[in-house]
Amino acid sequence: MRGSLTGTAVTLAAGALLTATMSTASAGTATTAAQADPPPPVLVDCQWQRDIRPTDFILACGDGNSRLSGLEWKQWGPESATAVGVNLVNDCKPYCAAGKFRYYQVTVRLDSPQVWKKDPNVRHFTRMSLTYAGARPEGFKQVMTYPLWN
Repeated sequence: MRGSLTGTAVTLAAGALLTATMSTASAGTATTAAQADPPPPVLVDCQWQRDIRPTDFILACGDGNSRLSGLEWKQWGPESATAVGVNLVNDCKPYCAAGKFRYYQVTVRLDSPQVWKKDPNVRHFTRMSLTYAGARPEGFKQVMTYPLWN
């Protein structure tokens, strides 16, 4: 009977040790996976909606006189995102209500992700750069960089 109790005790101890080892390994794997693959940053629009890889984006929230359209995202990662598309800009000549929208080919780059004040569990891009391929709106530089709202 003594041998049976010793065998049972050894079996229980081994089972407890195996369970503890597996729990620690699983927790370590989950933690490592969470650290390795955080959710990608989002792009926050004028209505405080978050999006990943939007096809359109309004730059001039007040009047809509500048927006991005036809965006094709080449890359969307944890630190930056890049797309090509068109920047539609109202020339506001002779004034904005009578102006015409002009189309300019651009490369869009998003970067500087930070925690979003509205939802601390979400990171969002806080800077956008537009690089004009050729023609650009009057008064614009070839590369225009804008802070994005938080």
